[in-house]
Amino acid sequence: MHKYIVVFSKTGTVCYISHLDLMRFFKRAFKKADVRLVYSQGFNPHPKMGFGQPLSLGYSGLNEMIEFETEEDYEPDLLLRLMRQQMPDGLELKSCRRADDMKKTLASMTDSAQYIITIPLREALEISADEMKRTYMCRETITALKKQKKKKEPVSVDIKPMIRDISFTVEQEALFITADLDSGSTSNLSPELVIKTVTEELGLDVERGEIEVVRTLINFHNM
Repeated sequence: MHKYIVVFSKTGTVCYISHLDLMRFFKRAFKKADVRLVYSQGFNPHPKMGFGQPLSLGYSGLNEMIEFETEEDYEPDLLLRLMRQQMPDGLELKSCRRADDMKKTLASMTDSAQYIITIPLREALEISADEMKRTYMCRETITALKKQKKKKEPVSVDIKPMIRDISFTVEQEALFITADLDSGSTSNLSPELVIKTVTEELGLDVERGEIEVVRTLINFHNM
């Protein structure tokens, strides 16, 4: 068995393909490229592949990662050539490397994720970018309603400790938020909660469909 990691971008209309559909697409793409994946044992075998961290529907991703195991030993450059032939517009395979030395999955090693959030502005803000950060992050708590897996109703949580870093820039009638947020199984903060608390803080009346979110990087520990 041989393990690989492919870095890819997901932009344009394919950002509206769900995580599960993306998994199904890659499974078909490997089959069409005649790349022999390793399958799990048991009643319902499935290919041994997975993503670093699921990308929310509607988000673009510039450096997403998929890991997979193959029965045969392929040169990474050959895998790229074979798989690139199967990719639609919006899915670009950027690199491929061997990962035989990895003992854990990418998902289990995910630590944080970096995003750029673009919010259109209908009128000029009366506060500078530096003041935005100071006002937003100087609060003792930043509370938001967060969905919990085991609870039907959202729970009020303090998201401030889950914000590793955040900055604000205003350019060309838009507010750009660059943020490094907790991501993974231990602690996970959705950019949606940052969007909600920032727009409330600034009193912005913006439809959610007008706001763009791009995940630029996933950070891993022990990697």
